[in-house]
Amino acid sequence: MTQYNPVATGISHGRPDNTGHVEKAVQQALAKSGATRANAVILFLTADCAHDPLPAIRSAARAASCTQVFGATGMGLLTEEEWVIDGSGAAAMVFTGHVNLGLNQQADPGQLRLCLCTPQALSAEWLGEPVRRFGAITSDEFGHGPFAIWRSGTLAKDGFMEVAVNGASAKVAVARGVEILTSPLKIDETTGHDIRRIGGYPALHVLIGALPDDIRARGQFPLHRVMCGVTFGEPETAIDEGRFRLDHVVAANTEDNSITLSQPLQPGQRLFWAMRDSVTAERMMRDALQTCRRDLGGNPDFSIMFPCLSRGPIFFGGTDKDVVLTRDAFPGTPVIGFYGNGEIAPIGEYSHLHQYSTVLAAFRSHNA
Repeated sequence: MTQYNPVATGISHGRPDNTGHVEKAVQQALAKSGATRANAVILFLTADCAHDPLPAIRSAARAASCTQVFGATGMGLLTEEEWVIDGSGAAAMVFTGHVNLGLNQQADPGQLRLCLCTPQALSAEWLGEPVRRFGAITSDEFGHGPFAIWRSGTLAKDGFMEVAVNGASAKVAVARGVEILTSPLKIDETTGHDIRRIGGYPALHVLIGALPDDIRARGQFPLHRVMCGVTFGEPETAIDEGRFRLDHVVAANTEDNSITLSQPLQPGQRLFWAMRDSVTAERMMRDALQTCRRDLGGNPDFSIMFPCLSRGPIFFGGTDKDVVLTRDAFPGTPVIGFYGNGEIAPIGEYSHLHQYSTVLAAFRSHNA
């Protein structure tokens, strides 16, 4: 007997054929749902579609008999079945039952929202609002664009889209995948994006002293692997409880022994140093999946996932462990996502921009 799911996914890829891939992806999803039309669609397209996504968006609306199409372009796409990094394609998630997408002007700020934006639309103003958001920044191969976002079947000219998933409970988990090098340390002195002194010592000296012996012995600073963790709340328990975000280390400045970060920090805040590590990333993804199952009271009915573009199969040695682990943990559960240029997830009541992380939002239908 065929088992239908009111939320289902489809994916199509290959030679450039934007509308063709979209039609196939939506038709696949509808076939899995057992429905002939959807009440809403999440549609993700590969970055080659960003220059003119409207034909593809309209193709999704026609195939789903639905105008509520939301989504973005990304460097790579994924579903529970496979991932696409190179090539052209489309991934779709259809909603055919009581679970739907929508957001009214009087929406509860505490209600979790899917948020997608272009790099240009990323703003400290809306990140600073007490609204719980999860999502990603659109991406392409070089980070130069063009990028595209759409909501309710039309292009979002402001490069920003947010929508609530109604009719389901949600749990968001962040798998960061770094080896912790220090405990949280108090920042003593900063200038703009430069951290000058932490814990009473020059910032660069503290970082070099925290590097593993084999890394220091090479005599080369591993800038591409080192991250700065910024904690929130009680620093002693912040790392264990996941109350931190990761920021890029932009430069190690030997002239004044400072460290330049991608985001400015203030004296009195706490930071720690960390290094990207695939083994740790895999372990933290397992932990994130277990957290979702525990907090939802069982396996989710569907999930939306945004791995960093710097993770994926290249980071994990040819296999996207994030997708494989999710598929193994939640067999048969629909999943959709794209590889982002930055990930968005809440810490407490506020949302933060994360780096080199995977954000997983798992949903359980209220009727489940």
